[in-house]
Amino acid sequence: MFINSYAPFGAEGIIIRVEADIRRGIPGVDITGLAEGAVREARERVRAAFRNSGYAFPLDRILINLAPAGVKKEGAALDLPIALAVMAAAGLVPSPDNLMVMGELELSGSVRPVRGVLAAVDAGLKAGIRDFIVPAENVREAAILAGKSFADPGAAGRARVAAAATLQEALHALIVRAESGSLPVSDFSAGKGAAAAGTVCGDFSQVRGQSRYKRALEIAAAGGHNLLVFGPPGAGKTMLARSLPSIMAPLTVSESVEITRLYSLAGQINAGKGNAVDLSLITRPPFRSPHHSASAEGILGGGKTVRPGEISLAHYGVLFLDEAPEFRSNVLQALREPLEDQVITISRAEGPVRLPAEFQLILAANSCPCGRLGLRSPGNTSDGGSGLGCFCSPEEVNRYWRKFGSALLDRIELRVAVIPPDIKQLEEDRGESSVEIAKRVQRAVEIQRERLQGLIPEGSDTAGISCRRNARIPAGMVERCCPLTDRGTRALREAMAKLALSGRAYHGILRVARTIADLEGRSSIDADHILEAVQYRRQGDDPYDILMTPGATAPL
Repeated sequence: MFINSYAPFGAEGIIIRVEADIRRGIPGVDITGLAEGAVREARERVRAAFRNSGYAFPLDRILINLAPAGVKKEGAALDLPIALAVMAAAGLVPSPDNLMVMGELELSGSVRPVRGVLAAVDAGLKAGIRDFIVPAENVREAAILAGKSFADPGAAGRARVAAAATLQEALHALIVRAESGSLPVSDFSAGKGAAAAGTVCGDFSQVRGQSRYKRALEIAAAGGHNLLVFGPPGAGKTMLARSLPSIMAPLTVSESVEITRLYSLAGQINAGKGNAVDLSLITRPPFRSPHHSASAEGILGGGKTVRPGEISLAHYGVLFLDEAPEFRSNVLQALREPLEDQVITISRAEGPVRLPAEFQLILAANSCPCGRLGLRSPGNTSDGGSGLGCFCSPEEVNRYWRKFGSALLDRIELRVAVIPPDIKQLEEDRGESSVEIAKRVQRAVEIQRERLQGLIPEGSDTAGISCRRNARIPAGMVERCCPLTDRGTRALREAMAKLALSGRAYHGILRVARTIADLEGRSSIDADHILEAVQYRRQGDDPYDILMTPGATAPL
């Protein structure tokens, strides 16, 4: 006798077969199949839930096996399927088939919500399972894939989901299914769509000045490029970065389902629960902004049972690291491989686990530890009246900046140095709103989707790597996707000769120039596109580049 359930693990999870066998012997419950603490404790919760729900627990020897037996299981989501499997083995309910059940039991018999329900429904549909019993608080999450408008076309409208607030309701659903051939489908509706996950969204018009930084953010949003912005405090670095989601293009349906599924696995889809995402399909690119005290495991993912980290929760979206040099060096350097591979592979004793990580990296930093390098302070007399407000020694500045490392910086296509706006800039017009910029970004994204669709053929060396934006064009296909005019070719050759840039920088300049041309609706890349892309590449290797920004204090 068995019932299907689901265990979140990595990016896919595992369908668990909960088998129950009752035989004569000393009364007791044995659970096999690498059950961790919370799963082993299910025997006591299930026994109490039986009694408090008005059912007699079998006074026999009960064996529960969780297959596949070689995979560790943790958490309390297997409580309800264990209880129903015991009931089926005891003959209290008909033997269920083609059914998946999830839920944690309280001693009273009530069913508590669990994480990974949307991912469980997705896995069940792919395995041919059409009936699902889930906790009542998770039913709207399951509705995301049960509805025809959101599900995979091959499985649209074929999932039947019943909500169970108690063990009695779950038992009733099984009896109705046995008698009528169909679950009593709950009356629910999926949400219409959530904003970008983790977003505190502003508008570009709220920040005066900083036209170059705004332009860089527009290019980054259109092409998916990585960006570094640095300068003194108060320049608008964080405020503008947090406004980036307001100009980003919406996700496609398949991207939305994949992102929402990851948040389900991470346990971050639950209405009204702290910082969890609204209970609906995520239709805007995620925007994640972890604190600089975050551990490598929190950023990259992992844990005793592997869960997605911040780079996976930023999949198809943005990972924003404010005060980036304050992050641990090992955390910053660990971002290098995921930026290239678009996945993070976490090695465990039972085998490697791959988590998706196609994210866009935005770094914001001060130009020195005290934050005043490049900031003129005329009233400061401690620096001899020079007007140079920085109190850091060159060694301190270099040590601070060295945390980035040249290998990570080489993967950043856009670098912008900013200083606080002066009074003239503050009195100027606010400039374009996010709505106006978003229209240009959306047009450029549509051009890229059309150009890049099917770019990577099956069976090629780069098959399996996503190519959604210009920033992800494989190196071997850059020249095919980035045709240059004669003037553009000459400008690129001169820039490479003068600046002695790396091969990665060469491809990065072409990708950024391709995005700039897309924003203008141009099919070929001209010299002005190349020169603008080179301009964004020149700064950032040295913190003293801030001194070359117009309006900054001159070096001594």
